[in-house]
Amino acid sequence: MTENHDEHELIEWGRRLAQALQILDLDVAPRELLEIAERSAHAVTGSAGPITTFYVGYAAALAAQTGEKTPNEAVASAASVAAQLAEAGAEGGRAGSGWTDTAQ
Repeated sequence: MTENHDEHELIEWGRRLAQALQILDLDVAPRELLEIAERSAHAVTGSAGPITTFYVGYAAALAAQTGEKTPNEAVASAASVAAQLAEAGAEGGRAGSGWTDTAQ
């Protein structure tokens, strides 16, 4: 399979999956999700890739639910945070200003 064929297959799969899960107004480039999965897998461990994409999706859904961001903006924002965290690897640095810093 060529990269273009693979990308086409992933785009079609994403559309079918979004429709089956009744997700509206979401058009995410599979390449972005694969990139963050690969970066986290290399920085942490192979299994970090799927876990990272799940968390990115979950965080994006929560952010988009407020209406402050479009679904695509929410995905981009969550992916950016995950990419920054992956730069530090499994043990590196603080997780940032997430809820743990709010004493909740």
